[in-house]
Amino acid sequence: MPLPQEGKVVLIGAGPGDAELLTLKAVRALAHADVALVDDLVDDAVLAWLKPGARVVRVGKRGGCVSTPQRFIEAQMIALARDGFCVARVKGGDPFVFGRGGEERDALLRAGVDVEVVPGVTAGTGVPAALGIPVTHRDDASGVTFITGHRRDGALHDWPALVRSGTTLVVYMGVAALDAIVRALLDAGMDASMPVAVIQDGTLPRMRATVATLATVQASVRAAGLGSPALVVVGDVVRHAQLPALAATARRVA
Repeated sequence: MPLPQEGKVVLIGAGPGDAELLTLKAVRALAHADVALVDDLVDDAVLAWLKPGARVVRVGKRGGCVSTPQRFIEAQMIALARDGFCVARVKGGDPFVFGRGGEERDALLRAGVDVEVVPGVTAGTGVPAALGIPVTHRDDASGVTFITGHRRDGALHDWPALVRSGTTLVVYMGVAALDAIVRALLDAGMDASMPVAVIQDGTLPRMRATVATLATVQASVRAAGLGSPALVVVGDVVRHAQLPALAATARRVA
């Protein structure tokens, strides 16, 4: 049967790792896709929901590694949709939370391509929850602030304002910049005893983590051998963390 004149692109949030955290809408969208453009942090188990014969194109991006250029990804989506294919753009977490989903949607709309967004469980809530950490709690935090460990424009966060806010801080892509983040928070007046969790491969069977304080977290991360992809959580809510459920490599440092 000939392909329709125009296809579409679905920006799918695959969640923080565990394929069972996919939404029903994401599963249905994957099952209809002809081609899937898949980010590096999407677990292979997610792709089991693609229909037989669907083509998988890896377009991963990871800090410190050679990455697929963003313009190439956008050009591929546009070209495939114009050829009549249903394209699944599969992203870890939620496509609109540090996932460049907004950029890609804008590019598709400018090209006149039909685009749909399927939200996913963002790492900022799903990963802490896997450790028993609520990002808000009536006794500990009345809000949560999501930030990225590095900014595209190279500008610095307003660390004093973040400290004054009293919210839980969840830092995406923060491990590489952990030393600078710790120094900035201490300089901004945060107490050195503030609890901090660093969680690698959150929600997956290989998840590893450390719970420490602002003063000890750098040494704790080095001792545990943690690296990217990892999430950094700063705030009193970290006291709720339950590490015994983790692998034996997880550590708690007071």
